[in-house]
Amino acid sequence: MTTEAVTRRHAYAEAGRAFRDLVSQVGPDGWRRRALGEWTVLDLVGHTSRALATVETALSRPATRVELADPVAYYRAASAIDQGEVAERGRDAGRALGGDPAGAVAELCDRVLVLVARTPDDTGVTTRLGGMRLIDYLPTRTFELAVHTRDLATALALPAPDTPLALHESLRLAADLAFAAGRGEQALLALTGRHPLPPGFSVL
Repeated sequence: MTTEAVTRRHAYAEAGRAFRDLVSQVGPDGWRRRALGEWTVLDLVGHTSRALATVETALSRPATRVELADPVAYYRAASAIDQGEVAERGRDAGRALGGDPAGAVAELCDRVLVLVARTPDDTGVTTRLGGMRLIDYLPTRTFELAVHTRDLATALALPAPDTPLALHESLRLAADLAFAAGRGEQALLALTGRHPLPPGFSVL
């Protein structure tokens, strides 16, 4: 196992546990609070929990061919997905967590992290966008967990969890996505204080 692979695994586990622990702090009246755009806290938790559930699903469907070579290829392919569909899947995932969403997330997180830990890096998995190696799929899930856990912390008026590995991995992926989209110069100038980003700038 390479150093990069070990880092990817640790970052995913760190992000998953941070999300699980933050969800445990949602009070009984917190689930219907507005969170992100049209989503409630429950919708956002449901959507974010898919960064765990989709790994479990992908591992249950072995891939014999690698169609997406890396995390950037995955997100480039994902750019064609209808955002209304994404929003509705988030709501469906929130409802699917049942009467004890925090308990369901905790159980899902623990189960998936055990499953990932015992699966080799090069295992082919079938994502909804195509076949990938597990170790190349994980950074996309870490990215989702890192970003949306911070969205959740904002919605709950709580401090964002300390996840240095997940944050570093997600920043690296964001930079790669900016470069791949032809926005690398804008991102570099903004990050070095040379020029502000234009309104609505996103690497996704």
